[in-house]
Amino acid sequence: MQKNHTFTLEETRGAPMLQEPPAVLRSLVAEAGVAINGDAPWDIRVLDERVYSRVLTKGSLGFGEAYMDGMWECDRLDQLFHRLLRVDIEDKIDSGSRLRLLGEILRHSLFNLQSTGRAFQVGEQHYDIGNDVFEAMLDPTMSYSCAYWHNAAGLRDAQQKKLDMICRKLELKPGERVLEIGCGWGGLARFAAEHYGVEVVGITVSKEQQKLARERCAGLPVTIELMDYRSLDEQFDKIVSVGMFEHVGPKNYATYFDTAHRALKDDGLFLLHTIGNAVTSPKTDAWIDKYIFPNGKLPSAREIASAVEGRFLIEDWHNFGTDYDLTLMAWWKNFDTAWPFLEARYGKRFYRMWKYYLMSCAGFFRARQGQLWQLVLSKRERRDVYRSVR
Repeated sequence: MQKNHTFTLEETRGAPMLQEPPAVLRSLVAEAGVAINGDAPWDIRVLDERVYSRVLTKGSLGFGEAYMDGMWECDRLDQLFHRLLRVDIEDKIDSGSRLRLLGEILRHSLFNLQSTGRAFQVGEQHYDIGNDVFEAMLDPTMSYSCAYWHNAAGLRDAQQKKLDMICRKLELKPGERVLEIGCGWGGLARFAAEHYGVEVVGITVSKEQQKLARERCAGLPVTIELMDYRSLDEQFDKIVSVGMFEHVGPKNYATYFDTAHRALKDDGLFLLHTIGNAVTSPKTDAWIDKYIFPNGKLPSAREIASAVEGRFLIEDWHNFGTDYDLTLMAWWKNFDTAWPFLEARYGKRFYRMWKYYLMSCAGFFRARQGQLWQLVLSKRERRDVYRSVR
């Protein structure tokens, strides 16, 4: 990392003396083995004492915004978040601002934040920020989802293993038509068409993804459409959805699985790859919602099982959430290396935002709050016996 990206301990030792942190904050982080203005790599070094009021009044949102604004520093954000999330610090901090927390819960409970009219917002705010960022950060397959690191030699190999495992789990056969709900930049569609001889129809809510995916899949039996999943009206031999279900929202789970049920032939298979939350929660992280994935909501196992019941049978449920920690750290390394070529366009605040995003998510999975699930689903009409693949 370039020196000007962060403030080192030596650089901050001569800073003006700041007020003592509030006892409540000092006590909260101490539960996680974290000190304010300590010397450990995971400790928080305060550079602007206004950070205290931001955290106390705005919770996790204030904490993240204060970092973006350079009000505090930490040498190893991933280790900091691992420690904080291991003791569920976000719930304890948020409880200090009960009115704001209640507002967030009511917002998710009363409103359909993932309605048809809002479906394209996450594409515009996140996936359309610039393909150059994602091309620099991701592996050559442009896979923006958890890799499968078992016996893998680096990120590219781990992503290719993940793509191949998905194809094998779906039992793809030459000539089949496959629907991909949330196709990203076409990495899986291209891989499946090239290696398994299938025809793929991919849909996305991102114009930039559609543009690059079409270029990357040129000459292959792959179609990339800009559309919301609720507009689907065809049937397919197989369906796959990787890293898209996080944008569906609990109010739309029934519609999502009903749509997939209509689109899947009776003897087909549906693979759902999604981040999951270890517990059912009525809210989402306010900082992630505002700056990274607007209107997103992580499902719990109970929510998925409840929505699937009566629609699909669960043939397989595979958890490899710890692999997301490795994936995020590999993405960070790529992004940080490429930053000198991106800095002029995006600026220092974007760099701090993106670092906070990747590092906090790595800590989320390392603390085992975050899970990564691949479910293989089928209709009751399917007669073939399914054999799990790893």
